Amino acid sequence: MDDLAPQEAAVLAIIKDNPFAGQQEIATMLGLARSTVAAHIVQLMQKGYILGRGYVMPAETRAVCIGGAVLDRKYRAKQEFVFETSNPVDGVRSLGGVARNVAENLALLGTTTSFVSIVGDDEGGRAVVKHMRDRGIDVSQIITTTERPTAEYAAILDTKGDLVLGIADMSIFDLLLPSHIERIWPHLAAASWVFSDCNLPAETLSALIAKRQGARFRLAIDAVSTPKAARLPKDLTGVDLLFMNIDEANAILGRNAHETIDDAKDAALALQAAGAREAVVTMGPRGIAIAGTEGARTFPAVHARPVDITGAGDAMIAGTLHRILHGEDTYNAARTGALLGTLTTESTASVHTDLSERFLEANMHRLAG
Repeated sequence: MDDLAPQEAAVLAIIKDNPFAGQQEIATMLGLARSTVAAHIVQLMQKGYILGRGYVMPAETRAVCIGGAVLDRKYRAKQEFVFETSNPVDGVRSLGGVARNVAENLALLGTTTSFVSIVGDDEGGRAVVKHMRDRGIDVSQIITTTERPTAEYAAILDTKGDLVLGIADMSIFDLLLPSHIERIWPHLAAASWVFSDCNLPAETLSALIAKRQGARFRLAIDAVSTPKAARLPKDLTGVDLLFMNIDEANAILGRNAHETIDDAKDAALALQAAGAREAVVTMGPRGIAIAGTEGARTFPAVHARPVDITGAGDAMIAGTLHRILHGEDTYNAARTGALLGTLTTESTASVHTDLSERFLEANMHRLAG
């Protein structure tokens, strides 16, 4: 609480003792004017120590995920593709979006989680909100709009489950403007970690990164894709943990090397040099590289029996953040995240249907060696 002035700390102490204390009651106890107490309460909300009216206290560890909520369509080839003609596939419909997937993974692991996004006033949007609410996720900050439909993504997979082509209608996220960050700031300020994907417009990402530098929470960001990585500012100061694959990292760094895990290590260090406090760069089966507070390290990939790779990166992020929230350093947390990513590739769903803290613990032996 080093960011609290003495009077703010005194007001907070009274509220913690009696969340139903009125402003005049607090003013009398402290010998202050009611208007002064009101101003202190506004500051406590802005700094994330209380949540809105009623002085609700935030959970001790809480994650907020901001970004994509998407209707996913996945089509897996029954045989080798023949282009420029019709191909038989098995089709599956589900919910996706990087931030949405991360939020659901976190909730299933037991982390108190909020989700911030924008959906259309349509059947798909209502399905997203209901599903997240049913998972125990706070959806109070989701925007519903009539201007554009809920985002959709279609993935074309080969017979092995590897992505051949992805197409997306994500224009609805252009409506997530910096003004929305301002509006929900007390909600963000009360978090332990805020995670954002790069589905947000560039100006909104920049506003979030800039405003985070005066906040208590830590900020993690995922690039999502090579084109969307370009939405990040050149100066990454304010980003506590940045997730990218090697292609995304190379795109914003102007590099070409992508052959060995040492290339990922160099990229992670370059992202750190660009301002990110820590960076995780992934290379699929080649492993992961982490540039942390104690230098850069690499770890091999966890051996997988893949069925569908969709959602693996999102699971890796969630597993990493979950473990960091429970006190692990980024190096060990990212190894657990990599395990969760591997487990997700072995499921047909973008979020593993059996996921729980117990399920993850039961598979930790796979990190050995």
